[in-house]
Amino acid sequence: MTYSHKRSLVNMSKRIHSLKNPSRPLPDRRQRRSADIRERLFRAALQLFAEKGFAETTVEDITNAADVGKGTFFNYFPSKDHILLAFGEMQLGKLEEAVKTARSRNEPMPEFLRTLGVRMTQEPTRNPAIIRALLQAYLSTTPVREAMIDLQQRVHALLTQMIQLGQDRGEIRSDLPAADFAHVFRQTIFGTLLIWSLYGDASLHSRIEAAFNVLWSGLKPRAAVINGPPTSSLESGE
Repeated sequence: MTYSHKRSLVNMSKRIHSLKNPSRPLPDRRQRRSADIRERLFRAALQLFAEKGFAETTVEDITNAADVGKGTFFNYFPSKDHILLAFGEMQLGKLEEAVKTARSRNEPMPEFLRTLGVRMTQEPTRNPAIIRALLQAYLSTTPVREAMIDLQQRVHALLTQMIQLGQDRGEIRSDLPAADFAHVFRQTIFGTLLIWSLYGDASLHSRIEAAFNVLWSGLKPRAAVINGPPTSSLESGE
């Protein structure tokens, strides 16, 4: 794909993000119908990716499954690749909502982090076939991979803010940078999801809980810490 196509993926990601909380009246019938069609296309695409694979699924397959005309697809997604971005934005939206709720309720950081993994792995993420198909697509599609890096930077920034808040409250150890903890938290959830997708059984949430319990043993405050600014032990890679 061309450079302009790659940039369009990143820009599309940002446009989707900016439209999540628009300051305008409740949607009318036409807007609700449009949202319904987009949702049908999105869900149909994910299901087909799981059944056939990303590369083998065509736009016509998606529109047939969603019961809309082929040309309708391009009114909602510039390309099949943008379905993957929409999935990423959906996950980011879950995180943003969790952060907003935690801040409004002054939720303790240990509880916020403990439940976040479960919130982020609700349907459709709970379908192992979808996870395998998405991972395959991310690894094989360079433009999407680059756009997802941009999205992941936003995820990392949000997590870093929340962990920093926990450090300021004394709920999380402060002798290491919040950014490092955010990085390891993401790796823990992602790695657990990846391994679970190989099995596809009912153990996802118990795996997430077990992984968090181990992670928390390293996150919880220490009885004593070394004075001085925290030093990163990780390469940024962000």
